[in-house]
Amino acid sequence: MNKQTWSKTVNFNLLPEWFEIREPVKTALAEGRPVVALESTLIAHGLPYPMNLQTAYQAEAIVQDHNCVPATIAVLAGKAVIGIDKAAIDQIATSTGIEKASRRDLPGIIYQKKSAAVTVAASIYLANLAGISVFATGGIGGVHRELPGQMSRDISADLTELARTPIITVCSGAKNILDLHSTLELLETLSVPVVGFRCDYFPAFYVQQSEWKLPLRLNESYQIAELYRFHFSINSGSLLLVQSAPNAVSQEEFQKWLQPVEQQANRLGVHGPDRTPFLLRGLAHESAGKTLEINQKLIVQNAKLAAQIGRDLYSSTKS
Repeated sequence: MNKQTWSKTVNFNLLPEWFEIREPVKTALAEGRPVVALESTLIAHGLPYPMNLQTAYQAEAIVQDHNCVPATIAVLAGKAVIGIDKAAIDQIATSTGIEKASRRDLPGIIYQKKSAAVTVAASIYLANLAGISVFATGGIGGVHRELPGQMSRDISADLTELARTPIITVCSGAKNILDLHSTLELLETLSVPVVGFRCDYFPAFYVQQSEWKLPLRLNESYQIAELYRFHFSINSGSLLLVQSAPNAVSQEEFQKWLQPVEQQANRLGVHGPDRTPFLLRGLAHESAGKTLEINQKLIVQNAKLAAQIGRDLYSSTKS
């Protein structure tokens, strides 16, 4: 197969004015060196300070340790920036009121010249626009569980963006507060292949594995790089690679934390976009911070795997 299919070529002169690729990411892309995209929602909304800042630094550092260039993505003063610097990371980590932007929200945020952390959906869209082939995050969004007396119509935009954006997405599955079976069914409907890295069952973020078996398992990063070219010669969307968190807990332990939090959310009528942050805060409290520690470690682990894949992709183009 033509090696050109292993890399993306982007004409920087044709990129829109609201889009900026900063150094050293721009030079790395121009030279065809491996770049790993990282999202910023975890910095602004996923973890408390200073854990959020430490995690962002650790994720970037481990990508660099594997001879790749990290590209954390955010919107700064109305411009989508690929490869924000440490000053911007610090600002996002410490500022209050930083908005959370999915792809749907980008036009309004950019038009109003606001700053925002970007979700998985917005991150992979922007990373692909820059010509980046690998993206790492903690977990993807999915189909929410039905609330008592209601039919769930709350489906994350991450899933539809994965279906239409050609990029390798590395994560630890989806949070176990979601309907994982429906999430996997929808990914199948959208023709998004889900590949387990050294795991046979779909990981559930805080929980090592769910009950849902994966169609394909691979054990080495170079195998993902080899699968890459076949996937993108056949499919137009993402290749979703999942691995279990290194310090995940059992389903039984997680349910002990989740049950009282869900009961409180139902009693207070918390739903819509407020429900997930409410549940995550409650889980952090019930677990005495254990869920935050799991979140931190899996983010860094996924960044490491993404860098290994990026390195293998680059090596393949040079062989």
